[in-house]
Amino acid sequence: MVARPRVVVTGNARRWSPSWWCTQLTLWLLGARAVRVSTRHRVSRNADIDALIIGGGDDISPNHYGQPAKPDGDYDPARDALEIEWIKWALKTDTPMLGICRGAQLINVILGGELNQNIRSLRKRTYNRPGLLPTKQVWLKPSSTVRAAVKKSKLRVNSLHYQVVTKPGEHMVPVGWDLDQFIQATEHSTRAIIGVQWHPEYLFYLPSERRLFAWLLSCVSARKERP
Repeated sequence: MVARPRVVVTGNARRWSPSWWCTQLTLWLLGARAVRVSTRHRVSRNADIDALIIGGGDDISPNHYGQPAKPDGDYDPARDALEIEWIKWALKTDTPMLGICRGAQLINVILGGELNQNIRSLRKRTYNRPGLLPTKQVWLKPSSTVRAAVKKSKLRVNSLHYQVVTKPGEHMVPVGWDLDQFIQATEHSTRAIIGVQWHPEYLFYLPSERRLFAWLLSCVSARKERP
């Protein structure tokens, strides 16, 4: 029997974590095994890891991108440090990587990008209320990896964020935008790295959203087939 690919999934350390359970289920349905990593769930980076998902959650400490902290910011420095280590490891080892919401932001930040810490007052054409249902529209750039992966030029996605990438990281290319032209998806120009601002794990019942995870696993297969 062929072993399931092992995918590290980072996230919060809470016992009840719907994002973790949804991601684990999605990967299992696609033939992979999810390995939970948090400040309470430690895994050696020397283990047999095939891919990495940086999950959503708390705000990233702004000192990582040269901005002052907000008084109402919900930060988790220990989680920042843990996920930064994993991202740097993935970059060093050329491990395929998917960033979800906070994860997409952190990948860009580690590569030199910047964020807007609060876009609530700047939204004009999209809802300001967070929601798990696919109510927001996202347009994808033609010929982008994300568009090819989901097999759609336009998506309806959920929205739980109020921060966005304003300056993409080095070699990270914006490839998705909402109605207000906020960046909703980025991808690396030469590596197997995608970041999306929405939460596809909560939309695993939609074929287009499952395809993002399938893309990650296809990158694993392609990597193993290299001579």
